Amino acid sequence: MRLSLRFIIPLVLALGAIAYGIAPLVDDLTLKWFVRDLDIRTKLITSAVQEPLAEAITADLGPKARQQRLEGIFGRLVQDERLFAIGYCDASGKFAYRTVTLPKDIACPAPGAPLAEGGRVHAFAGGSLHVAHNSLAVNGLRLGELVIVHDMSFIERRSADTKKYIVYLFTGIGAVIALITVVIAELSWRGWVSGIKALIRGQLLADSPQPRSRELKPIARDLEALVRDLEAERRMRDESQMSWVPETLRTILREDLKGDEILIVSNREPYIHVRQGERIEVLRPASGLVTALEPVMRACSGTWIAHGAGNADREVVDADDHVRVPPESPAYTIRRVWLSKEEEAGYYYGFANEGLWPLCHIAHTRPVFRASDWEHYRAVNRRFAETVVSESRTPDPIVLVQDYHFALLPRMIRERLPGATIITFWHIPWPNPEAFGICPWREELLQGMLGSSILGFHTQFHCNNFFDTVDRYLEARVDRETFTISCGGEPTEVHRYPISIEWPLRGLAAQPPVPDCRRSVREELKLAPDVKLGVGVDRLDYTKGILERFAAIERLLEKEPDWIGKLSFLQVAAPSRSSIDEYQSLDARVRAAATRINARFASPGCQPIILRIEHHDSDRVYTLYRAADFCFVSSLHDGMNLVAKEFVATREDERGVLILSQFAGAARELPEALIVNPYDTEQCAAAIRDALVMTADEQRARMRSMRALLQEFNVYRWAGRMLLDAARMRNRRRLAGNTRPFAQPSWRA
Repeated sequence: MRLSLRFIIPLVLALGAIAYGIAPLVDDLTLKWFVRDLDIRTKLITSAVQEPLAEAITADLGPKARQQRLEGIFGRLVQDERLFAIGYCDASGKFAYRTVTLPKDIACPAPGAPLAEGGRVHAFAGGSLHVAHNSLAVNGLRLGELVIVHDMSFIERRSADTKKYIVYLFTGIGAVIALITVVIAELSWRGWVSGIKALIRGQLLADSPQPRSRELKPIARDLEALVRDLEAERRMRDESQMSWVPETLRTILREDLKGDEILIVSNREPYIHVRQGERIEVLRPASGLVTALEPVMRACSGTWIAHGAGNADREVVDADDHVRVPPESPAYTIRRVWLSKEEEAGYYYGFANEGLWPLCHIAHTRPVFRASDWEHYRAVNRRFAETVVSESRTPDPIVLVQDYHFALLPRMIRERLPGATIITFWHIPWPNPEAFGICPWREELLQGMLGSSILGFHTQFHCNNFFDTVDRYLEARVDRETFTISCGGEPTEVHRYPISIEWPLRGLAAQPPVPDCRRSVREELKLAPDVKLGVGVDRLDYTKGILERFAAIERLLEKEPDWIGKLSFLQVAAPSRSSIDEYQSLDARVRAAATRINARFASPGCQPIILRIEHHDSDRVYTLYRAADFCFVSSLHDGMNLVAKEFVATREDERGVLILSQFAGAARELPEALIVNPYDTEQCAAAIRDALVMTADEQRARMRSMRALLQEFNVYRWAGRMLLDAARMRNRRRLAGNTRPFAQPSWRA
C-alpha cells in the first residue's frame, strides 16, 4: 500500500499540474472557436437582412416612414440576447440607424475602404465585444455596411468552466491510471511478460505451431478484433473526413502508397497536337474520360499511355515517344502509341465502337462483330501491354486501365508484371448477362478483365450485372458479400466508384460573371434578352438522345404556342466516329430534325433549334452553361454523363435548371434535377415547361443541394478511393510476402 501511494500521489499531482499548464492554451483555442462562430453568425444576420433592407431603402417612402421601417427591421434583430448592439451605415459612410448601446468609439468605415475579413475584439468598460463590419449589396447595388456587435462575456464564463473541468478530468485520469497500474502489478508478472513476448513474436497467430497461452487467448482475440475495427475506422475516416483536393492525392501517394509509380492507359489522349498551316495547335478532346482523369494526373504526375491520333503528334514527341503536358505548366508525361489505319479501323472503329459500344448501351442499335476486328483488338491490347511493361520503372507499378477499349489488357499486364496493382475502370454501362452473351468472345473478354486487382463501375447496378455475367459464363467463385471474384489467380475486387469532376472547375475563375455570359451569348446568337435559352452539349452519338430532345422541344411548342419566339435551344454536338455508318446516319437525321422544327416554329430573331455540329473547348462550353436557363441531358443509356455535373458546377449563381435522363448514372446522385424518361416525349416537354417557369427560390434550393454534393464527391475523391483501396491491397501483399512460417526458419531454407 505504501508503494502504491508513492506512485499514485505523484502521478495525480503531475497530471493536475499538466492540466493547469494547458489551461491557457485551451483558453486561446476556445476564444478562436467562439470568434469564428460569431463571424459566421454575423454573415448569416447580414444575409438575412439584405432583401428586407433593400426593399425599405428603395421603396417610395417618406423619411419618417423609411426610418420606422428600418427601426422595425433592426428592432427584431436586437432581441437576440447575445446581440449587444447594431448599426447601419449608409452609402455615404454615416450611421442611418444605431442602437443606444452601440459604443460611441465605433464608427462607420470610410466609403470605398476595404472591409477586414471577420470581426475584431473591442474592449470597453463592461468587458469585451465582438465587432464586425459586413457589406450590404443586392443585385450589384451597394446599400452600405452593417455593424454588428456581440457581447463576449459568455465566452469568459465558459472558459472558466472549461478550466475547472479540465483539472477534474486530468485528475480523474491520473487516479484511474494509477489504480489500474497497481492492480496489474499485483498479478503474476513473470507469466504476463512471457505471454506478451510470445504475442509480440507472432506466436499467438492461428498458424503458429506453438499453442496459445490459455489466459491470453481472449486478449489475442480482442486484439485481432481491435485491429480490424481500427482498419475499418481508418477507411471510413479516409472516406468521409478528408478534404478532397489535389494535395490529398499527393498525400495518399506519399504516405499510403510510399511514392509508388502511377501509369494510366486509355485510348484517347488528354492533349492532341494538330497542325494548322504553319503552326501546331494543342487541343483537348471532348471526352468525359479526359475531363475526369486529366486533373487526377496533374495531381499525381506519372505517365499517361494513349493512342497518338493527332496529325502533328509525332512532331512533338522525343525519341521515346514522350511529351510533357500540359504545355503551359508540364506536370506529367504522355507516352504515345502509334497505330496503323488498319489497326485503328479494326480495333477502335470496328470491335470497340461497332461491337462493344452498342452491346453495352441499351440504345437499340445492333452490335456488329467481325473476326478481323477481334484480331486487331487483341493485337492492339497486346501492343499496349508491351508499352506498359517498357514504361514501368518498377516490377509493381499501379496501372489504371480505362474503358472498354482495353478489356484484354489487365490479364496481359498481369502475365508480364505479376506484382502490378491493376485498377480497371469501365466508363460505360455493363449489360445484363443475356445481352452480353451476344458477343462471340465473351469468355476471353471476362478473363481479360479479371486480370485486374480492382474493377470499378459507376453504379452498383452495373457491378451486379457484371457479377451475374461472370456467374453465367465462367467457372469462377463469385463472392457478393466481399465483392470479389476468384478466377484462376488472385481475386478481383469489384466496386462502385461513381466518377465526378474537379471542384472547383479549372478555368471557371477566368469566366465572366453570369450576367455578362447571358448577354454575350444572346448577342452572338442574335436573340432578344428576354428569350429563354436551353443548352445541350454532347458528342454526336446515338446514345445521347439528341433526337428525343428535339422531339420534346417540338412537342412543347405544339402544346403551348405562346413559347414560339420566346424559347431557343442551342445544341452543341461534337463530331464523333464519323467513319461509322450509324454515326453518319445520325448526323443526317439530327440536321434534318432541326431544319424541320425550325421551319415549323421559327419566328423573326428566334430559331427554336440552334444546331452547332463542331468542337468547342471547355472555356466556351462553360460560357454556354452559364448563359443558359436550363440544360437538357437526355441520354438513352449512359455510364455517368459528366455534362450534367459540369453544368451544375459552373452555376455559382445557383440559378438554372438541370433536366436529366433517368438512364444516366448521374441521376442517382442528382435527384434534385428534373428526372425524365427521354422516351416519354410528353413528360420531357412538361419538364422543359417546368424549367422555364420555375421560381428563383426553387432553382436556388435545387442547385445548392447539387453543388454541395459535387463539392464533396469530386473527381479527387473518386480517384482517391481507388488509390486507397490499392494501397490497402498492396500493404496486405507486402505483409504476406514478409511472413515466413515459424517451422521453416530462413537460415535453414
